[in-house]
Amino acid sequence: MKNFKLLSGILVLLALTGCTSTKTYENQEKINQLTQNGMVFYWHGGDLKKAEKEFFKGITLKGKYDVVENSFKEASHLDPNRLDLRFGIASSQILQNKTEEALATYKDILKIYPSCFEASMLLAGYNKALGNEDEFNSIITNSMKIHPEKTANFIERFNRTEDTLNIKFETKAYKVTDPNTAIVTLGYALGKGGVMEKPLLGRLEQTLAIAKLNPELPIIVTGGVPQGGVTEGFVMKNWLVEKGIAPERIYIEDQAKDTVGNALYSTKILKTLNAENVVLISSATHMRRATAVLKEMSETEGLKLNKINNLVYFDYNSLEEAYNIPQKEKLVIYRDMMRASGMWAYPGIQM
Repeated sequence: MKNFKLLSGILVLLALTGCTSTKTYENQEKINQLTQNGMVFYWHGGDLKKAEKEFFKGITLKGKYDVVENSFKEASHLDPNRLDLRFGIASSQILQNKTEEALATYKDILKIYPSCFEASMLLAGYNKALGNEDEFNSIITNSMKIHPEKTANFIERFNRTEDTLNIKFETKAYKVTDPNTAIVTLGYALGKGGVMEKPLLGRLEQTLAIAKLNPELPIIVTGGVPQGGVTEGFVMKNWLVEKGIAPERIYIEDQAKDTVGNALYSTKILKTLNAENVVLISSATHMRRATAVLKEMSETEGLKLNKINNLVYFDYNSLEEAYNIPQKEKLVIYRDMMRASGMWAYPGIQM
């Protein structure tokens, strides 16, 4: 019953966006098994040989995201008109850096449903990240004819993301002058037994420094992946309290499992704090993506932030390296920015 309700919700979602068909769904139990198997591997990995035997006869699997991709491919073969499954294929291809294959998948979706807004914007976004300006402009021009208001909104999102690529990293704590500011510190995966790794300790050191300079500012610590019975948010707060920060200043967010989740759940707390400005703290290698995602999530969730300033744990070898943005990073920034804008990676299953 739970699976039926989930899939019914997916169909409603896709029907509302113009990305579904009216075909009666057959082989639904098998499709359920395949998609659930894919998402288990997405989050946790698993036994590749067992997956080959149970789901993918004749296919040699190379890694957990390969399992995810093939899960959605097999499900899509059972029902080619299920576009949520095709979106799942494309997202899995992006995760494996099969960018050209993902673009081809989105084009296939548009061949079936030319008015599918989500496929158009995802195709546009990845072309933008790749520097294919002519292709980007062509897609946007066509989408403006069909979905003028929604497309105009996404043009603004693309422009904000391009601006974010040019942010300068703040490496030393500073006095904050913007009113109604909150600090948001992003977690980092814990080691075995819940031990904090160097990147997380670096982020916390920066948090401590700016918190001492600005004792009036609330602090959100975000990260929900458990390890050793504790979450990132839990150990982050404990560390700051041990260093002398008042516990009532610190708000734990311990549901997020990735950067998009960090932004979503932190935004919900920021709304309760009536925050208008943010000091975002993360590693320098992560800051452009984190900023782009928080900007778009705040827009999606109806929180109008005036500024997102930053303070980084600097983990590049040099400033020259820090400001040389590789294409792979741009693709990941656009991927998560679009997720934060409401383009689910796996429609109805995982944002």
